[in-house]
Order: sequence, then structure tokens, then C-alpha cells
Amino acid sequence: MPDPKSLLVALTHARSPAAEAYRALRANLAMSGLDHPLRALVVTSAAPGEDPSITLANLAIVMAQGGQRVILVDADLRHPSLNELFGVPNERGLATLLDEQDALSAPPLTAIADVDGLQLLASGPSPLDPAAQLGSKRMEEVIAALLKRADVVLLDAPPVLAATDAVVLGMKTDGVLLIVQAGHTSREHLQQAKDKLEKSRVRIVGAALTNAPADKSLGY
Repeated sequence: MPDPKSLLVALTHARSPAAEAYRALRANLAMSGLDHPLRALVVTSAAPGEDPSITLANLAIVMAQGGQRVILVDADLRHPSLNELFGVPNERGLATLLDEQDALSAPPLTAIADVDGLQLLASGPSPLDPAAQLGSKRMEEVIAALLKRADVVLLDAPPVLAATDAVVLGMKTDGVLLIVQAGHTSREHLQQAKDKLEKSRVRIVGAALTNAPADKSLGY
């Protein structure tokens, strides 16, 4: 297995074409939010195995590098991964805020070293019913409290077709960004995910294509 930190190319290889692609994604999202600002954004995929967490983590890094205060939330309470990517503890996190009434006054945020303005809220201990927790009124209070501390809140969510979590989170935020992995995501799954989100009137901001081969003809 590769070193998790090596996947954070926006941090470790800031001058690479991959890092530049994440900055282009940041710019495109800014354009998408001109009429309806994207302050709370869910990032997910259609089906398992499409690695949306890696895209989300790098997007959070370039947003913070661009001068925004960013809180990255691991809202995948079933299979959290952001704590491993950034090498931080996972004893307390989003689940803590959902369970403990007084926790909102001092959320267990971890400042990410080498990235000014970026904080991570890990998932914390997995609850018995993640969808119910994420769909609760308390989750709305958590998002509102985090937005008071940041310019943008980015939430990692399970795949749309694997659980209802991404849908219920999308209903409480400004939109959903779908991650589509070249050579892996099927058109059928992507269409099903799109239909599922639209049926619940969740705003789909767009899609980001990952794992695409580089166009060497550009020569830059």
C-alpha cells in the first residue's frame, strides 16, 4: 500500500499537473457558485471503489492554499478514511458532535500541518444507524456551527448507490459533487446515482473525472 500522504499531491507535489488539475477544479467550483455560493459541499461517488476521498482531500488543500478557511468533514461514518490520509486520531469527531449536546461549543477539529486554514473533523466512532444520524436536525446544527468557523465546509460521504447518506447530506447542504473514475465508473451506475439525487431534489454541482490518462500532446 502506498504512503497515504503520497496521495495528497496538492501538498507533496504542488507544481505537478495533478495539483494544477485540483486548482482548476477549485476555480470551476467557484464559477458554479456565483449565483448560489457553495459553502457546504458534499463530495461522493456513484458506487464503491471510486476514491472520492482522495479528490476531496486534495480539493480541501488547494482551497486552503487559496486563502479560504476550510473544514474537511469525514461524514462517511461507515468506512472513514480521511484520518488515515492525514495521519490524525479518530477517537472523536462528527459522531461526537451528533451524540454529545455540549460538544458543539468546542468541536474536535485538528489543524492540518503545512496547510494554513485547513482543519479536519474526523468521523469519530461509527454509530449504529449512520443515515438516521446524518439526516437528523442535529446534523443541520452541526453544519451551521462549522460554517461559523469556516468559509467552506467539505463533507466526505459514502457512495450514492451504497447508502442513503449522501442523499440526506445533499439535502442539508448547497450541493453534491460526483467523482467519476475513468476506467471504473459505469455509465449505468452514474445515471442511477444522478437519478437518485435528483429525485430527492439534491443539487448536483457537477462531476469531476479522475484517473484519466494525461494528454501528452499538450507538452506542458
